[in-house]
Amino acid sequence: MNPSVARSALDAGLDCGADFAELFVEETRESNLLLKESKIDSAEAATAFGVGVRLIFGSEVLYAYTSDDSEESLVALARKLGSLRAAARKISPDSPFVLKPAARLREVLLDPRGAGQRAKLPMLQTLDRVARGAGARIAQVSASMSDAVSEIEIYNSEGLAVSDRRTRTRLALNVVAGEGDEKVSARHAPGSTLGFEFFKGLDLDLIARTTAEQALRMLGAGYVEGGKMPVVIGNGFGGVIFHEACGHPLETESVRKNASAFGGKLGEKIAHSCLTAIDDGTLPGVWGSIAVDDEGTPTQRTVLIENGVLKTFLSDRVGAAEVGVPRSGSARRESYELAPVARMRNTFIAPGTSSLSEMLASAGEGLYACKMGGGSVNPATGEFNFAVEEGYRIRGGKLAEPVRGASLIGKGPEVLPLISMVGDDLELASGICGASSGLVPVTVGQPTIKVDSILVGGR
Repeated sequence: MNPSVARSALDAGLDCGADFAELFVEETRESNLLLKESKIDSAEAATAFGVGVRLIFGSEVLYAYTSDDSEESLVALARKLGSLRAAARKISPDSPFVLKPAARLREVLLDPRGAGQRAKLPMLQTLDRVARGAGARIAQVSASMSDAVSEIEIYNSEGLAVSDRRTRTRLALNVVAGEGDEKVSARHAPGSTLGFEFFKGLDLDLIARTTAEQALRMLGAGYVEGGKMPVVIGNGFGGVIFHEACGHPLETESVRKNASAFGGKLGEKIAHSCLTAIDDGTLPGVWGSIAVDDEGTPTQRTVLIENGVLKTFLSDRVGAAEVGVPRSGSARRESYELAPVARMRNTFIAPGTSSLSEMLASAGEGLYACKMGGGSVNPATGEFNFAVEEGYRIRGGKLAEPVRGASLIGKGPEVLPLISMVGDDLELASGICGASSGLVPVTVGQPTIKVDSILVGGR
């Protein structure tokens, strides 16, 4: 964008009495190739462009967007937004904008926009072939490869002018095993902020084989009996429970609206001493990482809980001012069509020192939730219900038979003090998180952990 056009639009917003004005310019090119039933099911490519205009009056946010980036259009849009509030003329800084690129966390080696179906299709066919070769009971296989490259520019009335190129690539494999009327699915979906080199570095045979074998194991499993019991939760995507039940209430967007169970508890012990939780946007190549957030603030490593004590919240500009914490570089949005709010990036429980065998022995009789699936949560209360995708009974402190149909039910703030053991096998997993500023790529993660007691739903 021409810096003079940006200045005119920002001046128009400040002329209407705004305390702060901002432009968010985005062009995103994305593609997706889906192989289903050994055939190409869809091949899509799209380009989106637009500019978001945000005016802040105190803690009140007004937002609008357009695909017309002309000076006339942006000035008119800013004035229309500003007309919703009483005018009190302010002038933006006189210093010229100098657009600076954000510092790269890791360089992209192979731009995914240069790779077409000829490069992607053989990889998807390998996944399909290997997964189907795992056994006659493999009923369905679908695999996809997606990539997106976004060119971002952010200008604001404090003189900020920053650009960023954001690349994301993701593979998704879903395998269904079936016998008679019974069907069980397993999924693996790694993602990164790398280019096409990410796909080339994956062990496709291993991914396909292990995903198919998981589906087959669970197909032959019996159903779990519910009740309160010790539960050992596996690493990686097991962190989705912390993300949903505890992570969202640690965002200032929840705290400032009095919709968080952790509001007013900074400095208090809210978890077992063995638990430290971190949200880190600086991890090179990791799916939820960002060089700068969607307000242009550099990303950082944020320790949320340290040895059980609540240290801070994830914040954006408005949330930081209202809650009284520093900005954490966590303002995020799905696209230019939405205003940013505080959101998670790469959120995980830090490694501890316990081994899986120690946790199983400590549990005695209970459930090993090896892999978690989807679920639901009430962010205001932290109440959650998550399905166990791959589970095993714990008998006599050792792993026993596989079980299915289990779910974990509880409240995040109540479960945190019951996490009494944390493993040394931290693993991260890619996901998509939905909230008021849309769908954003996030990473969840944890080592294996032991919860002393939690309600297990069963058949």
